[in-house]
Amino acid sequence: MLSGLRGTRRIGHDEQIHLTDHLEELRNRVVISLLALGVGFALCFWQHSKIIDFLNRPLPSSMPAPIVLGVAEPLMISFKVAFAGAVVLTIPVLIYQVYAFIMPAFDPDHRRRTWPYLSAASLLFFVGLAFGYFLVLPAALGFLAGYDADLYNRQIQAGDYYGFVVMILIACGLVFQLPTGVFVLSSVGLMKAAWMRKQRRYAIFVLAVIAAALPGGDILSMLIIFGAMILLYEISIYVSLFVERGRADRLPGDDATTELEAPAIDAPAEIGRAHV
Repeated sequence: MLSGLRGTRRIGHDEQIHLTDHLEELRNRVVISLLALGVGFALCFWQHSKIIDFLNRPLPSSMPAPIVLGVAEPLMISFKVAFAGAVVLTIPVLIYQVYAFIMPAFDPDHRRRTWPYLSAASLLFFVGLAFGYFLVLPAALGFLAGYDADLYNRQIQAGDYYGFVVMILIACGLVFQLPTGVFVLSSVGLMKAAWMRKQRRYAIFVLAVIAAALPGGDILSMLIIFGAMILLYEISIYVSLFVERGRADRLPGDDATTELEAPAIDAPAEIGRAHV
């Protein structure tokens, strides 16, 4: 299997290969992703106490540390937190494996844009994590922890809390992938900047629904996410426009000119044969 992984390569746009070769490449990329997740999981499980301490920091100072209710719950929480950390650590590898498998079928110039795309997608994901950690989480936790605080002896269960935090962070990271998703769709001709401008009001409605459906539970965090999504949508319009201009520059103009001029060149000969 390791020798097969060493042979994994990106397939060219015009390269003709069998279905079995596609399946073998898919298998290799899945195995590489799982191996990367395994290494990341081992590292995160080794340092899981620091990760848990990091996730506890957004809690309001008035609230105690999360509690556990079962004997095995601390171990299970460590596994879940370590897995979430592994996904975050290996996101550049996961993005690359998906991109390298899909894009050769649509984009003949994908090799030149691989590393810029990978860098931008990974950077946006980590920016989304930071956005969720420093802006969305404090707003959501401040509202939820203070809601009817005088009516309850409020204690936070560890499993629910860490699941809530990880869900918000991953959701924010995925939301910030909007420009990269538009980049891919524009590269294959499925998205146009003019269409995005025309559908802006409908897009705003859809983004509002998505912001309300994301975990959080309070109006402040929803507005923060909604504002970020609108900004990302506007950025995505310019991303699509940039891709369209790049595709237009690569189109061969000589072929189109020849096809238009060919009937004019042959027309005299046809008229001469008609007179004869």
